[in-house]
Amino acid sequence: MRVLFAVFPAVAHVHPIVPLAWALQNAGHEVRVAIHPDAVDLVTDAGLAAVPLGDRRRLAGVVEFNSNQDQLDTLDDSLSLDTADASGWEAQWEMMRNVLSVYTPVLPDLVAFTELWRPDLVLWDPFCVPAAVAARVSGAAQARVLWGRDNIGWLRERSREQLAARGAAPHEDPVLSLMDGMLAPYGLEYEEELLLGQWTIDPMPQGMRLPVDQRYVSMRRVPYNGTAALADWVHERPERPRVCLTLGVGGRGRQIFRQSGVSFAEVVEAVSGLDVELVATVEADHRNSLAAVPDNVRLVDYVPLTHLLPTCSAIIHHGGGGTFAASVAHRVPQLVTPMPFWGETATAQHVADAGAGLRLDSARFTPDALRKGLTRLLEDPSFQEGAAALHREMQEAPSPADLLPVLEELTARHRR
Repeated sequence: MRVLFAVFPAVAHVHPIVPLAWALQNAGHEVRVAIHPDAVDLVTDAGLAAVPLGDRRRLAGVVEFNSNQDQLDTLDDSLSLDTADASGWEAQWEMMRNVLSVYTPVLPDLVAFTELWRPDLVLWDPFCVPAAVAARVSGAAQARVLWGRDNIGWLRERSREQLAARGAAPHEDPVLSLMDGMLAPYGLEYEEELLLGQWTIDPMPQGMRLPVDQRYVSMRRVPYNGTAALADWVHERPERPRVCLTLGVGGRGRQIFRQSGVSFAEVVEAVSGLDVELVATVEADHRNSLAAVPDNVRLVDYVPLTHLLPTCSAIIHHGGGGTFAASVAHRVPQLVTPMPFWGETATAQHVADAGAGLRLDSARFTPDALRKGLTRLLEDPSFQEGAAALHREMQEAPSPADLLPVLEELTARHRR
């Protein structure tokens, strides 16, 4: 069958779909990935065929988040859900609808391509709602592919509950202001599956899922962290425990120093005082901030975690989904200082609850607390046991390759 992925043009959104796209391609299916013209290299570097769609100028600001550090520093916690205190959900739902409107200019190009190529299945990023409309126009089956918890589904469910409770008429649903402009040109009326998919592929461990009444299909998140030419040291067994410090690829992680008030230099000093080898994958501005680099510290621009973590004894990170998945895949105990953007706080708590690591919130992130926490991770064998248990939990979900028969059956059922 022909499968079209529609992906939001950001590194943290492209990486999660790559293993599934590989699995489909390796099974003989035709795969294309629709993405902004200035982000095609994110797709082609992974060995996949990119289809550049959309006006280069209209979404230039979105693509800029991949490389402009000043842009990344504007990210905040406004889309991060605290389901235990849902008092602000209405404001968050309004913000979320605004986010979902960002990709709407791509709709005409998506429709033109789906009518030309005639995919059997369209798999779309939750931020790429126009892909569901394009699938409906061309008759393809369509489903979302999550890269984190289903915040959108959870907020939409709260909205529907509130509308029903006050007996609101259908036209009072605020989601129509998002959808009507996309649907009217094609003579379509709103259906819930055009916002949330005919089904949803969910890579989250069972214990991290939000309670949302949607049709979910479980899939293990197989980590993909990009490509690189690897130096010999990456494969060598270190003489002392190797610790990875990473800020992720999404941008929010780099704010940990500003938010905690602890500098990168202070973090390096705290960790390098232990009998470890620290590998810090950080940008040039952090590397250049050190007057001297201790002998047991490696400062590198980027090494894919899937290649680095097999030789690591612990990892320090901000709770990003890709970093979490790679850490679990390689059974590495985690010290997580969550920088809330989407689901980072829930990730940190899940790691701690599983005994696979420690949660150290930014308000308590001090050099001394970091040193003590890392020492616990390295010296207490229970954290390694917890990391192994978390790995087993992740392994219970089908791999991307295992999922293919399910996708083939669902596509046959929903294709028009």
